[in-house]
Amino acid sequence: MPDIRLIIFDCDGVLVDSETLAMRVLLEGLSEAGYTIGEDEAYERFLGRSLANMQAVLRERFGHALPPDRVDAMRRRLFEVYRQELKPISGIVGTLDRLTVESCVASSSQMERVRVSLEVTGLLPRFAPHLFSASMVAHGKPAPDLFLHAAEQMAVAPAACLVVEDSAAGIEAARRAGMRVFGFVGGSHARSPAYRAKLAVLAPDLIFDDISLLPELIGSATGRQDRALR
Repeated sequence: MPDIRLIIFDCDGVLVDSETLAMRVLLEGLSEAGYTIGEDEAYERFLGRSLANMQAVLRERFGHALPPDRVDAMRRRLFEVYRQELKPISGIVGTLDRLTVESCVASSSQMERVRVSLEVTGLLPRFAPHLFSASMVAHGKPAPDLFLHAAEQMAVAPAACLVVEDSAAGIEAARRAGMRVFGFVGGSHARSPAYRAKLAVLAPDLIFDDISLLPELIGSATGRQDRALR
């Protein structure tokens, strides 16, 4: 198996601890627009997936998607919340300092949201211009398109890529892309045993909850899942 030459980071829940903030704004916005979706279902249907996927779910469930003006209002509110409350994942800065292989970001979020997230948390200079969004490909996660696009743009073969993901959709996408994948469960939304069990069913190469362990774990992509759990 080739050595790892590229780390592909998801953004939300891996680099920035954004998922609980984003879900709060999403559920508030959907409720105001007349959509009734519980938190558990929202995490199940929307986590790690694109805006296009959310709109498809709403059309399926309610017969109509969220109007553009509502989407814009929710985006503005989200960015306000990010600027007030968003933090990087604990330990990520030191981890990036210690990585010895190239890295990039591949996110289901639209590019504006990715850039705001990384700018607010001081991480943007660490990755720009190597930022990739689901809006760049035909199909978002769990399709492999985004990760394959990122690998192609970074000129690295899929087999030499390692994806760091917090969502089931992202893990599935990495697997379908022929990449190794670590499930990260250190975000504030991912700490329950049930969440970890859900990711474990998808058989990532390992599951870990401390991002500072990543440099040491890179050489153990086929190691047991429990060795990184704390």
